[in-house]
Amino acid sequence: MPEVIVFDLYGVIARTQTPEAVRRIEEIAGTRGPAFWDAYWACRPAYDAGQESAAYWADVAGLLGATFPDVPALTEADLDSWTAVDEEMVALVGELADRGRTLGLLSNIIGDLVPRFEARHGAWLSRFDERVYSCRIGVAKPDPRAYEICAGRLGVEPADVLFFDDNERNVLAARETGMRAELFTSPAQVRALTA
Repeated sequence: MPEVIVFDLYGVIARTQTPEAVRRIEEIAGTRGPAFWDAYWACRPAYDAGQESAAYWADVAGLLGATFPDVPALTEADLDSWTAVDEEMVALVGELADRGRTLGLLSNIIGDLVPRFEARHGAWLSRFDERVYSCRIGVAKPDPRAYEICAGRLGVEPADVLFFDDNERNVLAARETGMRAELFTSPAQVRALTA
């Protein structure tokens, strides 16, 4: 029975962007399609590690050879696109906390999003013993330091942690640090592995 369980946030507990949110971002950016999203994701690691929003969007525009007409609106639409959660997973976090499990959150997340997300979801986020955000530690998964920092803040070795992430690259990196890491598929999977 694992006593220390660490979760990724997006794609595990929080939802990823909806098609409607994607369309809204594209409309504000004045560009759409794979080239835009390739640039969006290519520039994301620095943003996740603490880069300011204006600099991030400037980098995205630079890759595209474009100019965005309203960067504050683009930032706002992007932040809004990352605030929905999976209520079944939220309930499961509460159950695990009630059973006395030590819980950690290890998320690649941008600095501007943290206060918004915590304001909206503070009740269940308070069930985590540690919330480790890439923007606050200056490194993002799959950098091994992210996993090591998370384990250290929980007061354990990486080998003492069961980690769930929806990104295979992050799972493999966690395993390289010694964590028992699983590619997240469903709440049922988490229940089975934490029983």
